[in-house]
Amino acid sequence: MKVDFLEAARGAVKNVGMTNGKRLKVTIPPGTRPGQILRLRGQGMPGLGGGEAGDALVEIAVDPHPVFRVESDDVHAELPVTLAEAVLGGRVQAETIDGPVMVTVPEGSNTGTTLRLRGKGLAKGADRRGDHFAVLKVVLPAQPDSELVEFVRSWNARHPYRVRDETAKADSDDSK
Repeated sequence: MKVDFLEAARGAVKNVGMTNGKRLKVTIPPGTRPGQILRLRGQGMPGLGGGEAGDALVEIAVDPHPVFRVESDDVHAELPVTLAEAVLGGRVQAETIDGPVMVTVPEGSNTGTTLRLRGKGLAKGADRRGDHFAVLKVVLPAQPDSELVEFVRSWNARHPYRVRDETAKADSDDSK
């Protein structure tokens, strides 16, 4: 049975047609994973010689989501932020499998800064859940205005730094 990512993550009730024409309601539990097999007791084909019906086995295929990516019980997603939100910090809305939540972007954040939202991932058992990791992605305006460009030129002339040199130096320091 093919299910949508959010149906598998949140749980759902779906109908499935059997080869004998019978239609069954299947409860997809929250946190269902691709390839998981659900057993429907007594809903399979009748036993030989009039015996009891066997179990129906339903294998779950989960459609990928355009934003969310799963690792174990954790959900990962990019969270676009403006330059001002990254530099100054602030509260922004982040989408989770349960819907939108407000998160705090720390002052001085970079692309790649990761915010952990505890308990907002996939179900792992009846009463526990994984986490949601929102990975910040600083997004500049499609058409930066001349004032922003001039400010960055002026600021850069007074405060030069070379991020690739700092990264290479840190990598070589780590290898010692």
